[in-house]
Amino acid sequence: MNSQKQIPIIYNLFPRLAGTMPAWLQHAARAVDMGFNWLYINPVLYTGYSGSLYAIKHHYLVNPLFLPRGAKKDGMVLLEQTLRQFRDMGLWPMMDLIVNHTSRDCPLIREHPSWYLHGDHAELVSPFAQDVDDPKKITVWDDLAEIDNSGSTDREGLWAYWAELVKHYLRLGFKGFRCDTAYKVPAELWRHLVEAGASVDPEAMFFAETLGATEEQTLALNGTGLHYFFNSSKWWDFEQPWCLAQHEKLGKIAPSISFPESHDTRRLAADTDGNEVIQRQRYAFAAVFSAGLMIPIGYEFGFKQGLDVVFTNPNHGETPTFDIRQFIQRVNLLKLEHPLLHGEGTFQVAKKDPDVLVLERRTAQAPDKAGWILVNKTLDKSVTVTLDGVAALSPNHRLYRICRDNSPWAGEPLLDKTVTLDPAEVALVLEWQEDKRDTEYHHNQPSFGKDFSSQMREGLGFSLP
Repeated sequence: MNSQKQIPIIYNLFPRLAGTMPAWLQHAARAVDMGFNWLYINPVLYTGYSGSLYAIKHHYLVNPLFLPRGAKKDGMVLLEQTLRQFRDMGLWPMMDLIVNHTSRDCPLIREHPSWYLHGDHAELVSPFAQDVDDPKKITVWDDLAEIDNSGSTDREGLWAYWAELVKHYLRLGFKGFRCDTAYKVPAELWRHLVEAGASVDPEAMFFAETLGATEEQTLALNGTGLHYFFNSSKWWDFEQPWCLAQHEKLGKIAPSISFPESHDTRRLAADTDGNEVIQRQRYAFAAVFSAGLMIPIGYEFGFKQGLDVVFTNPNHGETPTFDIRQFIQRVNLLKLEHPLLHGEGTFQVAKKDPDVLVLERRTAQAPDKAGWILVNKTLDKSVTVTLDGVAALSPNHRLYRICRDNSPWAGEPLLDKTVTLDPAEVALVLEWQEDKRDTEYHHNQPSFGKDFSSQMREGLGFSLP
């Protein structure tokens, strides 16, 4: 596998916002320009009566919403061509793999009733989720019917159906799967599907979606062969011990993906009244905390309107609150190029300070070296921190001010062990390695100006304020 694809930097193209497949290409091009190497696309298959992207009715038909008007080609053919274009751009496409439910009007209910979970009166059962913090809060999706992957009397036929689905979409051109509500699927089934995928493409990757899962449910995924899971660092306040403890425990299962927001969460810009400083802080931290990271479409522009699996449409494009594409590009490229930012890493708090988090990061990719992550926890003031007694600095260590667009690509020499951080700033202390390839790679990337290209203007109607 391309070694840089093992550092998943994922752009989530939400198809209900992006529109039809031809319009996806401009967003994919923007993702490439920002240094992303994976493109995650929410479900594009034919939906049931609710219209929810996650209520799949037909697993081998494309949702007409994403086909251009008057399309003469079969939807699956057009999808295959689009995936090929993504891969030609340098993006590996990822799709949702939903094996724990279908829509309630899915033909499989009639054709294979034993595949479904039934209640005491033979009624279909809808999946539900309990709030981890408040178990009394229960969400039921009544447009869905839950699959009985564990107890079906035709488990062999059911699992064969899912395995063939995996093989089909790998052959079509997808390279990976976001495994929806992975913790609600038997571990043995995941092993079966990972093996099925490897029989078609040994490099195929499976990403476990664990939003809402308890720690025990996530730990139960150990040994499934799933390659990554999504972690909870988005909610860390940089103080409470739970995040580092969870990182250490779950890191023994598989490396993880951080995200400052996702299509399932509220927009960060909405929660912070469009505060660009926080937008940068949370992205930078996600990049350095985990093996991989992900953002949904619009994060780079500070979009505030949430992404809805039923109601979002291309008319919901927003006027950008800000434009942090150049910042995202710099962070992505540094993560790809610097060994100390690869892999899941191990952490320890290097200094206790009420205003600054100082984390030491070590990684299996560079076991004899360490880097330090500096986070100003305050949002409205600059803070000075001294690294005396914290970092065994050498003349080769540099200060990378990744939240500043104008900071040197190769970092700044550390003249002393005192650093003044901007409000909410994330900075890195890493050992600099002179490498012309790194510098050339960076300088060959596009420079983003204040104006959007005409191509982008034609898409979601983006315009600067």
